[in-house]
Amino acid sequence: MTALLIFISLILITIIVVQVGKVTELAGKIRGEEQRQEQVNQRNAVFSMIFMVLFLVGCIWSAYYYKNYMLGYGPHESASEHGSALDSMFNVTLFFTGIVFVVTQIFLFYYAYKYRGKKGRKVIYIPHNNMVEIIWTVIPLFVMTYLVIDGLEAWNKVMADVGPDEEHIEIEATGYQFAWAIRYPGLDGRLGEKNYKLIDPATNPLGQNWEDEKNIDDFQTGAEFVLPVNKKVRVRITAQDVLHNFDLPHFRVKMDAIPGMPTHFVFTPTKTTEEYRQELRKYPEYQVPDPNDPSKQLWETFEYELACAELCGRGHYSMRKTLRIVSEDDYLDWLNKQPSYYMTNIRFTEKDPHRNKLFDFEIENRKEEFDRAVEGVLSMNNPQDTTLRFRYVNFETGSADLTPLSNYEIDNLLTLMKGNPAMTVELAGHTDNTGDAEQNQLLSESRAKKVYDYLVVNDIDSTRLQYNGYGQDRPIDTNDTDTGRAANRRTEFRILTK
Repeated sequence: MTALLIFISLILITIIVVQVGKVTELAGKIRGEEQRQEQVNQRNAVFSMIFMVLFLVGCIWSAYYYKNYMLGYGPHESASEHGSALDSMFNVTLFFTGIVFVVTQIFLFYYAYKYRGKKGRKVIYIPHNNMVEIIWTVIPLFVMTYLVIDGLEAWNKVMADVGPDEEHIEIEATGYQFAWAIRYPGLDGRLGEKNYKLIDPATNPLGQNWEDEKNIDDFQTGAEFVLPVNKKVRVRITAQDVLHNFDLPHFRVKMDAIPGMPTHFVFTPTKTTEEYRQELRKYPEYQVPDPNDPSKQLWETFEYELACAELCGRGHYSMRKTLRIVSEDDYLDWLNKQPSYYMTNIRFTEKDPHRNKLFDFEIENRKEEFDRAVEGVLSMNNPQDTTLRFRYVNFETGSADLTPLSNYEIDNLLTLMKGNPAMTVELAGHTDNTGDAEQNQLLSESRAKKVYDYLVVNDIDSTRLQYNGYGQDRPIDTNDTDTGRAANRRTEFRILTK
């Protein structure tokens, strides 16, 4: 019953609205509403034409005025090898769509003016016109065919991957809320494996697999990363949390960073940062003080920028990183100064699966360090200055048992003595002052003898060796701090004769 009443009420309301409309229309005719409406139509038609002119002039003027800032013209031509293909495709597309835009706006407003409402005018209805159908089908067909073919050629050129034997640099960009982590391979030129299950924000933010030795020399950059000019670069792109976008606008590089689906982009920088600055210097809009550093002009403070072109959260604005393009020599100099993340943060910690072995480069580096120290003391005339500390010979706590990696440095002394048959050496053990002095004396002597025994077993004549324990009697640092006590717990060797 309630539904029926609602239905009847809606019908009655509709009838009332229709009748009110008819009464309003009749009253308008009586008052001369038709004449007034015609005046309004005339005025709106004239204003439409004025708006059309102002609108088109404003669009064309603003496009020309901001072309250097927003459209990639003037000083902002592409700084990459592939960028010219994208810019050319953009220009062609802009040409055709610009013509369509201007023509359709003119027709839109002109027809609104020409066919404005007038007394006695009737609308002409054209149900079909073959010629018009052909024109607005064939012309877009040819234009779109050209744009698609040109676009495919550009796509194939831009998105081509590097060949298996092609020389290139490969880096990795990982987006996360809210920053970019840029990882480089070390001197081996290969990036190590990753696994998201290994991610630890404190010690392993990228989830690198430390069992993969390619990770040993990989390093990560800070607020700035560097690439060489005229070298092909392949960027692995991924994300840890939400969708990001790897955007280098000056190089026409833009690719989504998708969690769980790695993407890539290959490009070749063609202008160094300094060369780009010199291009900007030619334009008056860059010869003004930088608002952030009034002591310098705007062109002097320019930097290439990596940004996130995806709205990835509240901190999206902070995903900015500076890219510096330099010469190859400057790049190699910068590369050699970058510390390995593994060697700086993981090596010899509990997270290190290789903590009980040395890598070949570590053995070589320690030997070079040992040889330099020996060369230094051998050049001295004062016998008291021929004492050298074993930096990497260590013992188990409270014991005379050598740790697994100590033999490498003792082997350096072994090689030295075999190469100098007349050399004689005293081996000395020292402790800190913790515990009983007599026990410390015995421990220091046992440790010195352990090194002595190792050398004798490896064919060094015992007559060329002495060993002594000095306990806690000859500290080289304070025993009041952990650092000082660690320095006092040492094993040394003194060259007696050369």
